[in-house]
Amino acid sequence: MTNTGSTALQDKVALITGGAGGIGLATVRAFLRQGAKVMIAELDQDRAQQAAEQVAAEFAADDSVAEGSVAGVAVDVADYAQVAAAVARTVEVFGRLDVMFNNAGIAGGKPLLEHDPEKDYDPIIRIDQDGVYFGILAAGRQFRDQGGGGVIINTSSIYGEQAAELAFTYSAAKAAVISFTRSAAYELAEHGTRVVAITPGRIATPMIRQFSPELQELFASELLRNKLTEPDEVAEVVAFLASDAANVINGTVVSVDDGYSVFKQRFDLPAF
Repeated sequence: MTNTGSTALQDKVALITGGAGGIGLATVRAFLRQGAKVMIAELDQDRAQQAAEQVAAEFAADDSVAEGSVAGVAVDVADYAQVAAAVARTVEVFGRLDVMFNNAGIAGGKPLLEHDPEKDYDPIIRIDQDGVYFGILAAGRQFRDQGGGGVIINTSSIYGEQAAELAFTYSAAKAAVISFTRSAAYELAEHGTRVVAITPGRIATPMIRQFSPELQELFASELLRNKLTEPDEVAEVVAFLASDAANVINGTVVSVDDGYSVFKQRFDLPAF
């Protein structure tokens, strides 16, 4: 098989957290197709390694994807030392770091007044908020030490920009990601580092697919195309943002929500 895709990320090195599934795994594939080398970071080393082997096998016959272009590393993004170690491992394997995609996250929901803070607040804040902070910090330091440059992309959410059902903590964490993105872009600009956030909407990941067909249909109705967004579609946007073609996109939020945020819901109008 011969690759006919873009080479916009040729020889760039990326670390993708939450890279073994959903948007993360789709982005691994998109980056490889465009010539990048990718380190898949997951909480479990076996899961990270299995994903790396799976993707390597998929691209084995692709002339433009060099052998050894993908590897796996274990990381708990809620632990700065582990995030820094994952960055160091990426540099050890591939020689440098060019793109940090802070994508790992968890979801969960419960009415606010029913919260147990240890279960319904702390874990989401540690992973979805602190994990992005740690990724920005570790990658930013690596980019500085390399002499500057680099791109940091953070996964926020439509929930980071508005109130939503059963999402008190999740929305707060994702809103923090947007603030982190703006502040990091400001502070890291002197090193030539860009920082961008994406806000996915209703994505057809296993998290969504576990729900009933009726609920999935409701989710789809909230999007302008009236269908769930595929992870591959988000991955292509992330790949573009990581490329030099996106050099003027910096410190901003890129919506990948198929219009979720521009309207409420379709309904039949009454007669006027």
